[in-house]
Amino acid sequence: MRELNKFYMEIYRHSLPENEEDVWVNINSLDVHPDMIHALADLGIVEVRRGYMPARHVYRVGKLLRLRSGLGINLPGAAVILELLERVEMLEEEIARLKRR
Repeated sequence: MRELNKFYMEIYRHSLPENEEDVWVNINSLDVHPDMIHALADLGIVEVRRGYMPARHVYRVGKLLRLRSGLGINLPGAAVILELLERVEMLEEEIARLKRR
């Protein structure tokens, strides 16, 4: 008999608008402890002002926490990997843009 694989879905409570530059999210509304968000701010991963962080950083926190839980990497290591992943994404976008020329 075949073993069935179990799949889990994570549901995020925030959907980001197209122009997310001006949108700030209350860190208490996230499924992450505020102390963790402040630790990430201390490492320069996210920006926090008066208990709010830019909505665009919600994605960064999610990626970072998946790196931590999935690979068992500490916060500074996950931050470096996150930065490198974002640079790769930026370079891939630049390559795609140049190919369209």
